[in-house]
Amino acid sequence: MDNRQDFTLDPEKYSLDKVRQLVDDLHEQGQKYVMMLDPGVHKLDSYPTYSRGVEVDAFIKAADGSLYRGEQWAGEVVWPDWFAPETGAWWTDEILLFFDPETGVDIDGAWNDMNEVSNFCADVDCDPSEEATKRNAEVDASSKPLRSRQDSKGDMKGLPDRDLFNPDYRINNHQGDLSVRTLYTNNTNADGTAQYDTHNMHGLMMITATRNALLARRPNSRPFVLTRSTFAGAGAKAAHWFGDNASNWDDYRATISQMLSFAAVHAVPMVGSDVCGFNGDAQEQMCARWALLGAFQPFYRNHADISAPNQEFYLWALATQAAQKAIDARYRLLDYIYTAMHRAASAGVPIVNPLFFVYPEDAETFGIDLQWFYGDALLVSPVTDDDSTSVTFYLPNDIFYDFWTLQPVQGKGATVTVDDVAFTDIPVHIRGGTVLPLRSASGNTTELVRQNDFTLVVAPGSDGKASGSLYLDDGDSLDVGDKYSDISFGWDGKTLRAEGTFGYETDVVVEVIKVLGGEEPVTKEGKWSLNEAFEVTVS
Repeated sequence: MDNRQDFTLDPEKYSLDKVRQLVDDLHEQGQKYVMMLDPGVHKLDSYPTYSRGVEVDAFIKAADGSLYRGEQWAGEVVWPDWFAPETGAWWTDEILLFFDPETGVDIDGAWNDMNEVSNFCADVDCDPSEEATKRNAEVDASSKPLRSRQDSKGDMKGLPDRDLFNPDYRINNHQGDLSVRTLYTNNTNADGTAQYDTHNMHGLMMITATRNALLARRPNSRPFVLTRSTFAGAGAKAAHWFGDNASNWDDYRATISQMLSFAAVHAVPMVGSDVCGFNGDAQEQMCARWALLGAFQPFYRNHADISAPNQEFYLWALATQAAQKAIDARYRLLDYIYTAMHRAASAGVPIVNPLFFVYPEDAETFGIDLQWFYGDALLVSPVTDDDSTSVTFYLPNDIFYDFWTLQPVQGKGATVTVDDVAFTDIPVHIRGGTVLPLRSASGNTTELVRQNDFTLVVAPGSDGKASGSLYLDDGDSLDVGDKYSDISFGWDGKTLRAEGTFGYETDVVVEVIKVLGGEEPVTKEGKWSLNEAFEVTVS
């Protein structure tokens, strides 16, 4: 960005021709490019996005009818009023113009940050132009000091004389009244509602507008939007990361319950944290553990504040080894979790599950918040104590199989302690009674992974049977029509059967079937097509 303004590039460091070449190179290698968009629009008459927004009355108003101003990264900013009739079209036009595939930056997704809204003004009488000047941000000479907040009763039917800044019902806002570090709660939307009543919808409305704009760019490609702010229904439109966490063990542990809350309860399936933490100084052992933990969460990235010490995995030997193992497994499992994601999108089935979702009759699972099922078949039990190689986890009364060694492990409805978990390892178990589709090899892009054949791992339950599924399509089309395959696998103790819908043509085959349960898996090799039903007897 140029001075952190949306829809701009630094003309010296990141000129358009260089960025276009970078994006072209990434696309040639099967990689994607995502750019950040903050909601705060720099209030500068010479900034085209701002001036075009003013022309269509796209910005939120203060209680006195003037443009409401605050401070964000670019300096003094205004914010979109998503209730105004022309704001959605203005936002779409800005995205179409700057991200034009032929003349601009050909992005593959958009990252919506700071959209709660976050406002750097620390109290309600802050002067954003003055604060921006202190940070050497460019400010219009015409900017005037922000008026002290206007008194506004925000009367509503049945609620006369309500106080929008200090309501009778107080939340535990440790930063002060409701307007501190965000929009004034008495700001007025275009439809006459107050921000007090619509604050929580701002992020959802921004991601909706961004999704609509990306669809206008490519109508039949699935739009990828990543958001920091969410509201009810956000999971149908965007991925979510948990925001500015810290590089410490407490926040490492917290990501597990955060993930379970969003993915299993709030119906936001594509969630995860900033691996190794965003703020602070990441340490090698913690980062190695986090590289493994994060690989078994739906959304996975290593991301840190610009002022934090570098924390790329390759900077440490342990983190490098852990990340290599984790990413290899994650990419081999992409079709398994893609199938789970399809179930989440089409039927609302959680992509990750707390143990009590899978074992609802087992009361011992009810309070467990440091283990989870990745999909319905993989039980993940990471080391969670600081700098430890020991972990105690719960195994329900069922048969399991170690994901890494494929050896059977009989759960007894009790905790198990393992004292020698290397910093390059994470306990993962396959639940008995499942069939796990794995790519036989991984790759460093999804495009390469999709070229690899499958291995089916059959993990018989205590009754000797197992089942699983695999969903395949082109991975990009919003409407795949009938060009998809939805395959069910069933194992009866002797024969594996594949049945279902086979509308997605692929040259990829199942090349290996592994049946677990003995000292060594029983393996059968072949070339079974995924374009039709098949059955295989394994003995």
